[in-house]
Amino acid sequence: MKKNFKNAVRNGLSKANKTLPSKYFYDAIGDKIFVKIMHMPEYYLTRAEQEIFKNKVDEIVTYLKINKENPFEIIELGAGDGTKTKLLLKELTSNNFNFKYVPIDISNDALINLKNSLSKKFNSLIVETKQGDYFEVLDDLNKNNIKKIILFLGSNIGNMSDENATLFLQKLSSKMHKNDIVLLGTDVIKNKNIVLPAYSDAAGITKRFNLNLLTRINNELGANFNIDNFDHLATYTENEGIARSFLVSKIKQSVNIKGLEKTFEFEKGEKIHTENSRKYNDEILESVLKNSGLQISEKLMDSKKYFADYILTKK
Repeated sequence: MKKNFKNAVRNGLSKANKTLPSKYFYDAIGDKIFVKIMHMPEYYLTRAEQEIFKNKVDEIVTYLKINKENPFEIIELGAGDGTKTKLLLKELTSNNFNFKYVPIDISNDALINLKNSLSKKFNSLIVETKQGDYFEVLDDLNKNNIKKIILFLGSNIGNMSDENATLFLQKLSSKMHKNDIVLLGTDVIKNKNIVLPAYSDAAGITKRFNLNLLTRINNELGANFNIDNFDHLATYTENEGIARSFLVSKIKQSVNIKGLEKTFEFEKGEKIHTENSRKYNDEILESVLKNSGLQISEKLMDSKKYFADYILTKK
């Protein structure tokens, strides 16, 4: 894992337009900050999707086409703290469905915390955690013929470019059997006044989350980033439908990373692109799904129509 982190930092900061992968936001500190983000008044995404799971869980269970006689697996990519998933797990366990829950996350701390919370809440639930990148664990999906419900919630797919989302869904589909189902959560394209504050909140929690990536590089790779010399910037246009997050150098400066044996130069105002958050509508999702072998079977939305959970099935 550390080798991948080193390579990502070296490659990203060596580009003419510097980048750092958003998946490395999530260390022990980043996990805690993100929990705070999910409770921010500006961050509508979690509340909207949670409303869907709370008020439409019966519909979700129906659309999953499961029964109590046949075992199945729920595999969640990027499980986090499982806030929304617990509503579905509660419905399934209380109705005696026969299943195993397999949460997958890049953060081992998140998985440990999730497993501990689930053991307290659901005595009989079988939980098998897996740490890793989505692409690394997809190869394990088709080792048996047990029906699989694959959860990809929280608009996690929005962190991918359209090209990468297309490739991801193609690969995911190739590992699925005919009766497997994907439950995909997407943020809906909407007005800038709603979207932008979710990525640049008044309390500065998102700023802390973004800057923590530099702290992580300091701690794990021996860098000397002065965090006070960087700021957070978020951009969004409704026409494009992509929110972007950046770290911006406040001054001309040099940063040495001992673990890479390399020094990086930053101009005043130079940006490090850290995250995309693509917003979707039916047309964009259909385009991304075009050659995947997956199709939209059902769609559930919250009362404000801020968020959509799609049921995807094999054609």
